[in-house]
Amino acid sequence: MTFYCWHCALMEGVLTSFPDLGADLNVKRIAWPRQRVDLVELLGEDHQSLPVLVLSDGGFIDDKDAILEPLTKRHGYPFRHP
Repeated sequence: MTFYCWHCALMEGVLTSFPDLGADLNVKRIAWPRQRVDLVELLGEDHQSLPVLVLSDGGFIDDKDAILEPLTKRHGYPFRHP
């Protein structure tokens, strides 16, 4: 069976819909299958969920709705429709 992660598709759609925003973001796309080595190196083995927003202070947000908030507040992306 082939499927997609709609949470990741949502983030991808938001990022690509506003190409002039987020120039200060470093977006890294990683392969779906686990072991997600890049995430393990940054966040530890217990935190491999996608999508994830890794913050400059070393923290991270791995909830799709919670990721949208800093994209709006910090990077100027529009608010999501209620």
